[in-house]
Amino acid sequence: MCNNPKRDTPRTRSSAGRQRGLSIIELMVSIVIALLVGLAATGSAISFTSSQRQNVGAGGVAVNAATVLSAVKDDMTVAGLGFFGDSAYLCDKLNLSVGASVASNGATFAPLRVTRTADGDTIDVVYGSRVESGANIRLKLLSDGTSVTTSSYLPASVGQAVLLAPSTAASGTPCLVRSVTANTPSTPTAAQVVTFGAGGKHNAGVFTVNPTFDDDTGRVTVLGDLRWNRYRVLDGNLIMERPLEGTSAILARNVISFRVQFGASAAAAGSTTLETWEDPAAGFANITSANIARVRAMRIGLIVRSPQPEKPNAAGVCSATETKPVLFDNPAEHLSNADWNCYRYRTATVVAPMRNVVMGLR
Repeated sequence: MCNNPKRDTPRTRSSAGRQRGLSIIELMVSIVIALLVGLAATGSAISFTSSQRQNVGAGGVAVNAATVLSAVKDDMTVAGLGFFGDSAYLCDKLNLSVGASVASNGATFAPLRVTRTADGDTIDVVYGSRVESGANIRLKLLSDGTSVTTSSYLPASVGQAVLLAPSTAASGTPCLVRSVTANTPSTPTAAQVVTFGAGGKHNAGVFTVNPTFDDDTGRVTVLGDLRWNRYRVLDGNLIMERPLEGTSAILARNVISFRVQFGASAAAAGSTTLETWEDPAAGFANITSANIARVRAMRIGLIVRSPQPEKPNAAGVCSATETKPVLFDNPAEHLSNADWNCYRYRTATVVAPMRNVVMGLR
């Protein structure tokens, strides 16, 4: 019997065709297509991520600006606590030291001061930390600043700061800050005596004028912890400094403008309403006993810039911001650079009522 060779049937050839793999050309075309799709997807992802990062940065700038100004406002509303008494402002001048270092040697003083510079406004805020700082008591005996004999109870503890003051700021006598080192309570036959001895934080300074404070007209106030905070722009950052401690912290970066105005009543005596906003210049360049009675509030403004510029459009023109931002209708400042409109800006303003000034003079 002869064995016939096996022949391929149509069914067999069809099955073999279905099992055939991709040719090298088909494989290469598929790889190229996959690469093009991947590159397109990567480009879209990069563009989306960049846009998202810019939006997040701009949003973060806005939130930070509002938060910073809220903190500054809270600080400014307590300005002057401890420096008013019996409806009078007590201190146009101040003697103040920390250790042997003299911070103020009878210099002109105000618990709220604004200094205008080209970089931005500088705010100095001074106040006592105790609720009792809103009230003062009279002296029973003349004081040379080493101790006081009180006419009534002074709730002072060792380590706390107190303020010795004349009857009014108009007397020209500097106020004096001292630290309590001993407190001898009163008895049925003797008045309370508070001593400011060696070793007290504010007791070692030597001043040009060493004032005395008369009995009955001299006053003493518990300050607790004397706080002096300064806000200013340095190298494009808004910083808070504590001159008495020698410390500082950055509050906001990429600051374009930081400006302040005084909310003032009319010059006429007896006016209690806020009628005008005054720049810290001319009649309000310095706050003294002559004009502090007109201060009702402070308006604070801050302009910050996004950390990243946005890309120009197809024509090479930036359009992230079309109009230069301003504060209080003043001319735009610090935006003379050619690419200023490539950035986004956020403007924040707050109004801080000067409650201690208003209540202290009522």
